[in-house]
Amino acid sequence: MQYRNPAPTVDVLLQRDSKVLMIRRKKDPFKGQFALPGGFVNEGETIEEAMKREAMEETSLEVEPIDILGVYSDPKRDPRKHILSIVFVGIIVGGSDKAGDDAAILEWVDLEGIEKQQIAFDHITILRDYKKWKVLGGTFWSTKRRNE
Repeated sequence: MQYRNPAPTVDVLLQRDSKVLMIRRKKDPFKGQFALPGGFVNEGETIEEAMKREAMEETSLEVEPIDILGVYSDPKRDPRKHILSIVFVGIIVGGSDKAGDDAAILEWVDLEGIEKQQIAFDHITILRDYKKWKVLGGTFWSTKRRNE
């Protein structure tokens, strides 16, 4: 019997002043576009461990989670296959930002003008939800009703 289950991933939102840390993707899909730092959860790893590892691999930063923004599971969010993401809001607790792994470069991008950028996957929806979370709190998921 073959199972075709979604693959779990994690992403993290890190903010400094009015800017969020984004990577420019080194590989397809969406090569050259902005994305949140993140990646696949390894077997035997908690989602928190995966988020910390992926953040370190892509940004050289040690981060800690402070909240879960939400779960994004639209089957069409990634062209490779059905991939779901647990998105954390985190804080930087160590290291200095330097691109690595799937990140070609790192860039602190102004949150207010972020919609003008080319953003990979469904990360523009995640960033919009993050703006709402900063004001109202709450948790978000793929099919939650939104006024965008």
